[in-house]
Amino acid sequence: MKEIDLAIKGARIVTSSDIIEGNLYVSAGKVVCIGQIDLSSKEEVDAGGLILLPGMVDAHVHFMDPGETSREDFLKGSSAAAVAGVTTVIEHTHASPVYNGQDLRAKAEYLKDRSFVDFGLGAHFPKGDIDDIGEVIREGAAFIKVLTCTTHGISGVGNGPLLKAMSRFGEEGIPFLIHAEDESLTKIAEADLRATGREDGMVVPDWRSRLAEQIAVRAVSQLSEASGAPTVIAHCSNSSVVDLIAEYRSRKVPIRAEGCPQYFFLKEEEIQEMGGFRKFTPPARALSSQDLEAMWERLRNGAITYVASDHDPATVSQKKGGSIWDVPFGLPGIDTTLPLMLDAVAKGRMTFQRLVEVYAKEPACLYGFYPRKGALQVGGDADFILVDPGATYVLEDKDIKSKAGWTPYAGVTLKGRVMKTYLRGRKIAEGRNCIGTAGWGRFLPGPGYKGITTHRVERRA
Repeated sequence: MKEIDLAIKGARIVTSSDIIEGNLYVSAGKVVCIGQIDLSSKEEVDAGGLILLPGMVDAHVHFMDPGETSREDFLKGSSAAAVAGVTTVIEHTHASPVYNGQDLRAKAEYLKDRSFVDFGLGAHFPKGDIDDIGEVIREGAAFIKVLTCTTHGISGVGNGPLLKAMSRFGEEGIPFLIHAEDESLTKIAEADLRATGREDGMVVPDWRSRLAEQIAVRAVSQLSEASGAPTVIAHCSNSSVVDLIAEYRSRKVPIRAEGCPQYFFLKEEEIQEMGGFRKFTPPARALSSQDLEAMWERLRNGAITYVASDHDPATVSQKKGGSIWDVPFGLPGIDTTLPLMLDAVAKGRMTFQRLVEVYAKEPACLYGFYPRKGALQVGGDADFILVDPGATYVLEDKDIKSKAGWTPYAGVTLKGRVMKTYLRGRKIAEGRNCIGTAGWGRFLPGPGYKGITTHRVERRA
């Protein structure tokens, strides 16, 4: 073999099933060899003592771009992703929704010089003709986003139109990603709560109730069973919802559960003191540490398929900018999801291999990017991170690189830190700094792009 571009030597290389002591070799942006061999390279990195993981794939971010970007944009959001060890994101903003093929083309074109990491794009359930779903699939959407209740200015979708769309497009190879809360329950609860004049933080869990989530999840699960359409329930908030999804999966229904850090770390009661800084939906449900541990157990045993940040930030001033009804929903998360998961590995809550599976391989498989993304294997993109597993630090608001500038996890001591991030063989972050170039990040079309599968898609029931 001729001289290659880059050799990472002496690392402990983690896959979803194993940890290998050896070297990683890169040429033309691809992994060309993994093992204990000696190849001549233009650049060599001594990674002794470090863990080498594939770059993470975050399938749920809101970078608000194009649109109203006071809360976030692609430049800040993707640079924060790079620093945090995330090399691929899938973006589905509500600020400027994608409803048809023209919307998706325009967004991909607009973003071509604005991302430091590779990115896919989701599309929303169309306002009008469901033929638009086929169009956005052909234009490369990674999934169809559906809200079952009106949220973030996006209208809720009823069971009838949703079943029609799932039945028609269920075999196209991309999932329906569902924000599941029952519209009739949330609408009545909101009206009743507003009539009382309440403005305390607990109006959020009373408004966006457990029952509203459970009813919507069961209905969507039945629609997935009836149609056979691949389906993901976004941001599952508690173990009862995850168990409901697992019940349908046991019957071979192609439905999966997405987990997000806030449901592993935050408790419902925190909103009483923190108000808008804990306003997100579905809200935190945990009443005890046992409830949080139940979520970790389901992450370990596979009931939760993958983890994503649901990065939906607002600045401090925006979170203080009105009553609990007025401030925006959402939390920053792209900066902290991997750090929190690395600490979970250090605490024995899961293994490095399971971390790779839930935050890299599984989302890459589900949304059509595997094996190009989500794994370290010959022929795949050389997206990887180097982690110091022994580094211990206290997470502070000043560590947040995204526009929010704060985190709900400030003050938490974490173990394990991303030291370097590489995208397609190029170093894009080192230490706490993004050193990449905006525009190096490329648009990744989904598997239905123009009717041509541009990379192998691993489909699983």
